[in-house]
Amino acid sequence: MLDKSNQKMKKQFSKHWKASKQPRKQRKYRANAPLHIKHKMISANLKKDLRKKYGKRNFPLRKGDSIKIMRGEFRKRTGKIASVDLKKLRISIEGIQRTKKDGTKVNVWFAPSNLQIQELNLDDKERRKAIERGKVVSEEKETGKKSIEQIKQKPVSDKKASFEEQKKSGKSDIDKNKIREKKNAP
Repeated sequence: MLDKSNQKMKKQFSKHWKASKQPRKQRKYRANAPLHIKHKMISANLKKDLRKKYGKRNFPLRKGDSIKIMRGEFRKRTGKIASVDLKKLRISIEGIQRTKKDGTKVNVWFAPSNLQIQELNLDDKERRKAIERGKVVSEEKETGKKSIEQIKQKPVSDKKASFEEQKKSGKSDIDKNKIREKKNAP
């Protein structure tokens, strides 16, 4: 017989976990994740015009963002985020409350997957920087050209540049036939 005390699942979070079909492992990953990873999990998709403007499909939610509820009994209602519970991965919205039997009102909590961002709260400099990072990439996709700032930020290595020049001129150090021979050799 096996000793059941040795068969406990590890409680600690693993950075090396990739994916699993098993819902229990998916729930465990989300529940035991550190807060900096949970912050990414609490993101919602952006409105279509914001997607074009910022070049991002979704963004982490924060207090003060204007959102629209997409699913559930409160769908199509809009409001500002009142609080974000990172530990339980849920969000409450100003003005959306339920009345309990004793008459007290309590906040209704929503999953971020059921929300859509209508307007971002950009009071924080770091958040503005984070949203601007996607903007540069989207501008490059639209125009097909890199701006001068982008070229300065990412220097191309000399080896890669010389290889590209050789490729354009048709003078390559590596013969394609030699590569094919190496692949076919046992």
